[in-house]
Amino acid sequence: MDSRRTVNLTLLLALSVAVCIVGTCNADFTPADNYLINCGSTVDANVDQRVFQADNSGAAILTSPQSTAATISPNLVSGFDSAMLYQSARIFDVPSSYAFKLKSRGRHFVRLHFFPFKYQTYDLSTANFKVSTEDVVLLNNFTAPSSSSPVFREYSLNITREMLILTFVPLGNNTQAFINAIEVISVPDDLITDSAQTLNPGQYLGLSVQPLQTFYRINVGGQKVTPGNDTLWRTWATDQSFFLNSTATKLVNFPGKLNYQDGLATQEDAPDSVYNTARQLLVQNNTSTVSNMTWQFDVDSRSSYLIRFHFCDIVGLAAYELLFDVYVDSLSASKDLDLSTKSFGTLAVPFYMDIVLPSSDPSGKLSISIGPSSIKNIAPDGILNGLEIMKMNISTGSVFVVAPPPGAKSHLAVILGSVLGGVAAVIIGIVLCICCRRKKKPRTPLTSRPSSSWTPLNGLSFLTTGSRTTSRTTLTSGTGGDTSYRIPFVMLQDATNHFDEQMVIGVGGFGKVYKAVMQDGSKLAVKRGNQKSHQGLREFRTEIELLSGLRHRHLVSLIGYCDEHNEMILVYEYMEKGTLKSHLYGSDMPPLSWKKRLEICIGAARGLHYLHTGFAKSIIHRDVKSANILLDESLLAKVSDFGLSKVGPEFDQTHVSTAVKGSFGYLDPEYFRRQKLTDKSDVYSFGVVLLEVICARPVIDPTLPRDMINLEEWAMKWQKRGELDQIVDQRIAGTVRPEALRKFGETVEKCLAEYGVERPTMGDVLWNLEFVLQLQEAGPDMSNIDSMNQISELPSNAKRVVSSLELSTADESRTGIDYSDMSTSNAFSQLINAEGR
Repeated sequence: MDSRRTVNLTLLLALSVAVCIVGTCNADFTPADNYLINCGSTVDANVDQRVFQADNSGAAILTSPQSTAATISPNLVSGFDSAMLYQSARIFDVPSSYAFKLKSRGRHFVRLHFFPFKYQTYDLSTANFKVSTEDVVLLNNFTAPSSSSPVFREYSLNITREMLILTFVPLGNNTQAFINAIEVISVPDDLITDSAQTLNPGQYLGLSVQPLQTFYRINVGGQKVTPGNDTLWRTWATDQSFFLNSTATKLVNFPGKLNYQDGLATQEDAPDSVYNTARQLLVQNNTSTVSNMTWQFDVDSRSSYLIRFHFCDIVGLAAYELLFDVYVDSLSASKDLDLSTKSFGTLAVPFYMDIVLPSSDPSGKLSISIGPSSIKNIAPDGILNGLEIMKMNISTGSVFVVAPPPGAKSHLAVILGSVLGGVAAVIIGIVLCICCRRKKKPRTPLTSRPSSSWTPLNGLSFLTTGSRTTSRTTLTSGTGGDTSYRIPFVMLQDATNHFDEQMVIGVGGFGKVYKAVMQDGSKLAVKRGNQKSHQGLREFRTEIELLSGLRHRHLVSLIGYCDEHNEMILVYEYMEKGTLKSHLYGSDMPPLSWKKRLEICIGAARGLHYLHTGFAKSIIHRDVKSANILLDESLLAKVSDFGLSKVGPEFDQTHVSTAVKGSFGYLDPEYFRRQKLTDKSDVYSFGVVLLEVICARPVIDPTLPRDMINLEEWAMKWQKRGELDQIVDQRIAGTVRPEALRKFGETVEKCLAEYGVERPTMGDVLWNLEFVLQLQEAGPDMSNIDSMNQISELPSNAKRVVSSLELSTADESRTGIDYSDMSTSNAFSQLINAEGR
């Protein structure tokens, strides 16, 4: 079980917990991956006590069939920081890449250095290109400005692959891509924790896997910090050029020793030179009016940002006396912030606070302010030690990868690159021609809202035209009836009152979900794609492809879709009672009874089992969670949200290799570790849902003590001690029969086994949940029956029938029995009797 604990701890770090291991002042972080590449040079470069290796040294695999190594005179760059990095560059005429073999998975810094210069016939200031990894576009349509200074870009990426491939793609004819130097450095996974505050107020979850681009890193009130003086080789600029001198301040320099504390900031979060300097409000006397001290930054107003404030009380004379307010774009980020409460009354303790800003001011200006507290008898004061501003939604355009095969030699890489480069050049030319033609076409204006950037599907020929519900017939009347799933935009606009915010019933990664009331009074759920969402055409298409071919009592039905005016809208049956999650915690809804919770779990298990077994290839949901189990007016459970679903492996394969996607706290650790997806990944996630059902608490709750943050780890400790009854939701604890709880706990434990081969199928889970319900209703008379043993003794054909959601149409027609509302065990008994067994 030691290996399982290691995996769970890794997941916990990656998902939510900022468990900082405090070192001494002399401690240095040693990265597992530390690639420093001097591009286009034949010699290594010594910079800030680090060695940047020549890119032909073999440190990274270079796929560059038509590249040029360019150099300039050292005198032209002698005044730059890290000047040796800008004496050479690698120039690409066709798509090419660098590949880095990684020793560790997780968060890495990827740093790119550019300095455009003229070399022979090349003028790099006119180069226009794209830079991407296999998963995210870092730069698109990028041209390094023709200036006297280098251009530096830093990204913080959560990398789950064994190899990082950086691809450079020239855009357009007679243009190039180039790069002067590259850094790929692993950093502590908890450098970026999973959660942050929002300004609503609320919490943002998902930072641990979010790609980030550093826009600003500021040592407030202090001197510039160079990479050689930072444990992670970062540069911290001074704040003078960003500070608005609207109030009097003073610069503070602390000569004493900083008191790093467990669970707060470490020297990897920021070096001592950031925490022992600060800018402080200058107060003449306690009666004078003190305004805020404010910094202003130029940003992209279309993007979201992670803002990290670094604080350390190096000015206070006693604890609990320094209180101040923090503002982002004039909105309160923290009221009456008392640094002493974070450090249990100790001064000079480094601490940071993360804030997520969904979007900045339309003007493209981001303001950060520190102001005095309004509490009476508190002297006006305030400090700030450091500031980091990181752009969140950095991916734009499509990812293009030129990847060398594993273990490729240099000559093989050249051949492969030549072939791919030639093909890529042709493809890019065609795409550019198409884009130019499209730009010439006049657009039809849409008065309701500006056109988004979605690409319409232009007819989904892959849709099936099976049976339709009454609602769909109503919707498509006059538009071809059963021949199309398309629903006119104006109809949806009218049904949602022009997408009124009052009609919003949910918000997800794809966009907002609206309640729609049709002209005939019927209700529908309308999910409208969000332009700023990380999900897009792929999820839209996947949802339609899957749901148009699925019809099941425990799966949410797709009514139709709309892709007019570049919209991406999905229309479903309306689920009156919302999500299972909302009935368990986080709302004022009345609690569900234990029996009703079991029935909901059974219904969801039936839906998932149908996905796994109802087709020639299984369908793996990949995002099973309580928020994706919806309830109708009678609390019938239906599984929803198939945007991340994948078709299962071929018959001769055991898994699907794919990038890790899903929701934090529900991820299968084996899938997370190996990127190998099976239907047992859904079983694991469903096991976590079962824990939510019995405990009625979130799967990840950073506000709880450390050993309780992760529901799966915490609950399994109680289960393995045979004390699951100690953590049952108190609202139902008195109604749960011990024998039912014992079998329920055993089922959960099997679902959460470390390896997929050790987990039951969803059919077995369904059988066990049915058995739990029987134990609950029948009482202690059945307490000695072992359902797992019983199911293993059933004939194979009976197993298939017993574990299905609803018995097949063939069985119904053969026996004349309607199984749809029967429990599995009753249906099985009816079938056995009907067939005379």
